[in-house]
Amino acid sequence: MWMKTVFWGLLLFMLVATTMAVEYGARSHNSGPWSWCDPATGYKVSALTGCRAMVKLQCVGSQVPEAVLRDCCQQLADINNEWCRCGDLSSMLRSVYQELGVREGKEVLPGCRKEVMKLTAASVPEVCKVPIPNPSGDRAGVCYWAAYPDV
Repeated sequence: MWMKTVFWGLLLFMLVATTMAVEYGARSHNSGPWSWCDPATGYKVSALTGCRAMVKLQCVGSQVPEAVLRDCCQQLADINNEWCRCGDLSSMLRSVYQELGVREGKEVLPGCRKEVMKLTAASVPEVCKVPIPNPSGDRAGVCYWAAYPDV
């Protein structure tokens, strides 16, 4: 009888603990293949200097020199983990915003609004034909964060 009580008590405890963990967010947004891209785990984020130049040029409507496009695509392809490519592009984009002192809804560069630059950066994998996983299933080749306002 004592063993049954202990068994049912432990089972009940596990059920309550699991429910609470799910309810209060114990599952991290950093669980899954993309968690390998977290700088806190030692991952080194790529600066993507070629993509930085390409995105700025495209955003203001300038012609992108072939060498700049080639550099960007090669830098993106050199990121071995496909799951990290969009994250590195997002980091690159935030650093451009920071460098230029951009706030929400403002022009990043003359003739280039923040929203346009974001969509331009998100489409780099498609332009370069570099594969990325697409967990949302919406549009292959475009970083999923393009649909979110906080990037």
